[in-house]
Amino acid sequence: MQASSLAAVSSVSQPVPARRWALDEVLALYEMPLMDLIWRAQGVHREHFDPNAIQRSTLLSVKTGGCSEDCSYCSQSARYDTDTERERLMPLDEVIAAAKAAKEKGASRFCMGAAWKGPKDNDLDRVLDMVREVKALGMQTCVTLGMLKEGQAGKLKDAGLDYYNHNLDTDKEFYGQVIKTHTHDDRLDTLDQVRDAGINVCSGGIIGMGESRKNRAALIVQLANLPQPPESVPINNLVPIPGTPMADTARLDPFEFVRTIAAARITMPTSWVRLSAGRQEMSDELQALCFLAGANSMFYGDHLLTTGNPEVDRDDALFARLGVKAV
Repeated sequence: MQASSLAAVSSVSQPVPARRWALDEVLALYEMPLMDLIWRAQGVHREHFDPNAIQRSTLLSVKTGGCSEDCSYCSQSARYDTDTERERLMPLDEVIAAAKAAKEKGASRFCMGAAWKGPKDNDLDRVLDMVREVKALGMQTCVTLGMLKEGQAGKLKDAGLDYYNHNLDTDKEFYGQVIKTHTHDDRLDTLDQVRDAGINVCSGGIIGMGESRKNRAALIVQLANLPQPPESVPINNLVPIPGTPMADTARLDPFEFVRTIAAARITMPTSWVRLSAGRQEMSDELQALCFLAGANSMFYGDHLLTTGNPEVDRDDALFARLGVKAV
């Protein structure tokens, strides 16, 4: 996919899907023979994207730890005893240096994450400066700052923000077993504010938290049936972190992860489907299978917010072996 095509996707112009998905339909996708499911997903993928092009984003934690929320998977919650140290909001010059380095390594989008329930206005002002400066480098910009208050999405839009990330994490039924300090509807409210402001939505979930296949299918249904599906859909494979309530959660069957990627591609055919957290634990072969199932975006760089990510050299070697290109 050429740069012009990438830029086109970054605008808020994705058409509303012609259909709404029912839970039993998505469950039926999950229950297909895996080869048939991947074949179908790859066919949908080729209708809308270059199958040999992968979008690369870099994620920087600009404010780490000390979060008031109780998300059971997260090392940044102040409620859990983890190795994550609390850090203040990064200085602007350090953020810009990181963005320049990411661009030099081939990332086209720079994502900035802050461990907050939601940003205070004075903190948001500093993030707005980060967005403007990263945008000036010629990169797409994305932030994940938690839940937004009225008017904050508009300020982010005015600063030039391209994407706002706010994952649904899981379906509404399972949500209360993961998070209790805010609701599933709170997350949907922030997505509504982002969409109304004219910012591209980045929203996906985390699988492997002990949820059922029905929960996974319901998450895909909810994302696909939003008034406008997210332009970017990150699919995270839980990384159990010592000190969190999910530290001992059993690993998900890798093929179930591939099925989730394929279901996301089929139900959201024009969205970027991203391999996110958990990629460090994946073999090159599993990542290739995910690309075949319709994933066409990935986080690129040595670290995500607080978890590891495959080294840049390993990713470059994988791209060369597969004959795919970065966009």
